[in-house]
Parts: sequence; C-alpha cells; structure tokens
Amino acid sequence: MNPEAEFREIIGQLKDLMVANREMGLDPPALSASALDYLHDKGEVSHLSPLDDLRRSVEGCKRCKLWNSRTRLVFGEGAPHSRLVFVGEGPGREEDLAGRPFVGEAGKLLTRIIEKGMGLKREEVYICNVVKCRPPNNRDPERDEIETCIPFLKQQIKIIRPEVICTLGRIAGQQLLGRDFKITRERGVWHSFMDIPVMPTFHPAYILRNPSRERELKGQVWKDVQKIMVRLGLEVNRNG
Repeated sequence: MNPEAEFREIIGQLKDLMVANREMGLDPPALSASALDYLHDKGEVSHLSPLDDLRRSVEGCKRCKLWNSRTRLVFGEGAPHSRLVFVGEGPGREEDLAGRPFVGEAGKLLTRIIEKGMGLKREEVYICNVVKCRPPNNRDPERDEIETCIPFLKQQIKIIRPEVICTLGRIAGQQLLGRDFKITRERGVWHSFMDIPVMPTFHPAYILRNPSRERELKGQVWKDVQKIMVRLGLEVNRNG
C-alpha cells in the first residue's frame, strides 16, 4: 500500500471511530495515546484494535448510577472477530472483582458448554453482557442503566461481526429481541438482531438455581447449542 492510500485508510478508520463514539454519546471522541501521537506528526499509528479503542472509551464510565458501586468495569473478552458472541445480562460479584465476564459458577458452566460441548476454546468466542457494571445485590439492570449501556454492546457486535449471537437468559433476550420476549417460550427458536442470527437459551445461573431441574434444563440448552453448531458448521456430538 502506498503512503497516500495508507493515510486515507487511517483517516477513514478515525472517522469511523468518531462516528461510533458520537452514536454512543461520547463527547469528545476518545482516541488512543498512540493515535494522538500520530496526529501530532510523531509518525506512529495506533496498534490498538477497534475493540481495545472502544474499551478505553468505556473505562471510567460514569454515565449511569451503577458506577457508584462497581469494583471494576466488565467490558467483555474473547476473539475480536469471533464467529460466535454470547450475551448475558450483567456482571455478578465474581465478575465485578475480576473485571471479566462469566468467571463465577455460572461462568464455569458456560465454559464447559463451550469447550466440552461445542469443542471450542473459550478464547475463540466472545463473551459480554448487556450492562458492563454489576447491579447492586445482583438485581436486574434497570431501564435507564440498560439504555445508557446498550450502545456499547451494539458497537461491540458491530466491530466483531459474528455469524451467530447466543443470548443467555430473559433480560439479554428482551434487550436484543424485544420487550415481549419470553425465554420459556422462545428459547431454541432463531431470531435476528442487527441482521445477525440469534439463538436464545437459558442463562447458566438459571440452571444452577434450579438443581431439581438441572438435567432437564441442561438438555434444553444442549439442544439450543446444537442448533448453533449446525449453523456454524461445527461437528455435533449427539451424545454431548
């Protein structure tokens, strides 16, 4: 690529970043330190990925009241161009302490589903939540908190461009698929969000909260996961 074409590409990327930040209500748009260096003629281009740039713009967020009680913001983690994105509702206690999504008991179950069930590594998928800060006492996120945070989720999905999204639980399903969404009625049925196929299933925490139905619920989740695997062209072990 010649210098002029490279420069135009860089300017185009900066423009996309500024537009995305404006859509999320970020003013002024946050640029990485290395990008600012470049713009000041130091000749260095930012090596941060678009997801890393977005993460930096969200760090220290005080746009809703959840920042008052959080320990760490939980942005999300995984492959930046994963074919599959899992979306939960919000961080729990363990996630708030670690700054990582799905690391508690529910996270361990999700990891087993990904690695033992799907035959993937956890780092090959992307895992995030509707809200990035833990609601106090693990309550449901409130409407204003969701409306403040969901533009970040949409931008994550826009950057990653997965082939499939898997929503985990009622709240994630409602926020991506509509307020009339009911998990018990619509799990296992293909939907769409941002023109991406969406498979809703139960949240791993719901399974753990219902030990008397554990076998039944795990069986239903496995059926949903198999549909995702078929869509992604992954080999399905029917005995999984």
